[in-house]
Amino acid sequence: MGKEKSGLMGSFLHELFRFGVYKWNQGRVIRQGTGGVLGAAFLFAAWRLWSFLVTQPGVARYGYPCLVLIVGLWFSYRMVNFPKFADFLIAVEAEMNKVSWPTRLELVRSSIVVIVVIVGLASILFSYDVFWQFIFSERVLGIIKG
Repeated sequence: MGKEKSGLMGSFLHELFRFGVYKWNQGRVIRQGTGGVLGAAFLFAAWRLWSFLVTQPGVARYGYPCLVLIVGLWFSYRMVNFPKFADFLIAVEAEMNKVSWPTRLELVRSSIVVIVVIVGLASILFSYDVFWQFIFSERVLGIIKG
């Protein structure tokens, strides 16, 4: 078990410091999107760190956020090229290509059905609530005092 964990960690570190792109022509859209979202998260983290370090001198105020941003962007780039994660993203894109998306008309009709059903169920629940409030009120059973 110890060898498996150290082998897995060694493999992860090896992949983290590689420069190549894993299966560069497969799953490009979802990998770019995932890398972009991860990069945006690190950009936001660097900005928050920069705004937190307002009172610090120049090196601390600008150096640490830049370091977080550079390391984060590299990590984002490498994560979408980590073989297991990249294979997962490639499989996700392949499955998403198999989805039959509804037309605009089907989407509108389905949305109308859902909204009508929700309003109908809300009306029914509201009428039950009013009915039971009336039954338990002071005028009928006297359980709920006004």
